[in-house]
Amino acid sequence: MTGLNTILIVVGLFLAGGVYSFSKQGMPKGLVVLLGIGSVMCLLAGLLRIQGLWD
Repeated sequence: MTGLNTILIVVGLFLAGGVYSFSKQGMPKGLVVLLGIGSVMCLLAGLLRIQGLWD
């Protein structure tokens, strides 16, 4: 696992925490969805890099 994989996964988890927090605070749904999409994209990119699909 390289540093970039770790950074992508940590950022994805951070954004997922933001999704949970913002939804509990009643923030606008568009913002929550945008954070959720960013979180999923970061987590998938980190996991795909671990699996070696992006050589």
